[in-house]
Amino acid sequence: MASPILPGSGLGSGLDIGAIVTALVNADKSAKQTQIDTATKTNSLKISGVGSLKSALAAYQKAMADLNKASSPAFAGFTATSDTPTVVGATSDKTAVPGTYSVVVKNLATGSKVASAAFAGGAASAIPSGTLKISQNGTDYNVEIPANATLQSTRDAINTAQASNGISANIVTDSTGSSRLVLSSNKTGAGMDLKVSGIAGLEIDGTQKMGDSPAPSASGAVGNLAMDASLTIDGLAVTSKTNTVTGAISGMTLNLVTASPVVGGVPTPATVSVATNTAGIQTSLQTFIDSYNTLKKTVDTLSKATADADGNLTVSAAFTGDALPRSLMADIRAQLTDPGAGGQGQLSVLSQMGVLTDNKTGLLTLDTAVFNKRMETPGMAGQVQQLFSGTDAKNGLLARMSAAVDPYVKTGGLLDQRSSNLTNLTSSLQKQQVALDLRVANLTATLTAKYNAMDLLVGQMKATASNITSFFSSLNAQQSAK
Repeated sequence: MASPILPGSGLGSGLDIGAIVTALVNADKSAKQTQIDTATKTNSLKISGVGSLKSALAAYQKAMADLNKASSPAFAGFTATSDTPTVVGATSDKTAVPGTYSVVVKNLATGSKVASAAFAGGAASAIPSGTLKISQNGTDYNVEIPANATLQSTRDAINTAQASNGISANIVTDSTGSSRLVLSSNKTGAGMDLKVSGIAGLEIDGTQKMGDSPAPSASGAVGNLAMDASLTIDGLAVTSKTNTVTGAISGMTLNLVTASPVVGGVPTPATVSVATNTAGIQTSLQTFIDSYNTLKKTVDTLSKATADADGNLTVSAAFTGDALPRSLMADIRAQLTDPGAGGQGQLSVLSQMGVLTDNKTGLLTLDTAVFNKRMETPGMAGQVQQLFSGTDAKNGLLARMSAAVDPYVKTGGLLDQRSSNLTNLTSSLQKQQVALDLRVANLTATLTAKYNAMDLLVGQMKATASNITSFFSSLNAQQSAK
């Protein structure tokens, strides 16, 4: 806004009206402007601090989630390996026992694949309307076939209705142009053969192979019937409905990939081993410690005042004197001493593993000597996994550490509330600045008008005084001339 103050000295009084008005206005404005400027600077610092803290907490939660992935638990007490992963893979849980096993995969578990009799008209062959019943292991799945259906629209109806049940259909056309409806199931194991009935021409008995019937165009199973996986573990025969074998070896899951190769008429066994995962646990534990320390350092930076040019701790940080960061770290640290899922075992808190707190910095450190000694205790690897991963989705240390942060970072949480309050304060300060600017403009105009009026009056008075002086001077001159 342009200033109404006119520069220079008054013509009547000779006073510097502009300087006088500026001094008076600044004296009136100074206290409020300082208050607004200080509050604006502090508020901007806090807004930036809330953003930095939210980012740090999001990174911390991601680190906890990555360590707590169910598909690849970072704190797995044991590690299972296979010397022939192309034949059989292996994973272990916290109940595993170190050992080595010889595994021969005779055959994989297979599902059912069946084909209908051939239709000379190909995919466009007409199919009667009705209810097509697909039966598997005592369960019936019905598919409604509307009027004017074709072999292709029947295939589409099956896929739409039965995809969630693991049943799919397709059409195979041979060199003569004849087509068959082929159904497959992803459910493996003996007894999972498909049977189809209810629509003329689409009857299929999946418990017999195609070609076993005297009629060359007979329907039936394509290739072998559905079968269980067959394998041996240290020479002991094992069967499984699926290619994921659980329970055969305590604490271990075998993932069958293909049949064992045969050399000289003898199948080549794969060696599967289970060992204590000491090195992996130490690496994951250090990652856990680093994630905590990174968050702690960020909170400290956002909370502690820094020294000014004179060395005095007077330069405030975003959360200096604020209880929120102290409450946050107290909530997180409480989980470090809570027994959680490890309360009933040999290991209940991190300090028993050599994870200690530095008295000066509050950061976590790992005493590797204590850790290695502790890991020599029989069964300790499983206890570590239970402490961190828990016995359910909520009581493990990793889940609890992440949950402790939720009240602060969730939508509408403490940091969102703080951010909203700071945004409202920003709006209030902007309004105060507008009001102050308007007051300054009005006061400047008022004082300028008053001082200009005073200057005009002084000028008029000077002119009158000059006229009077001139009159008496003239009168004196006339008297002297007589």
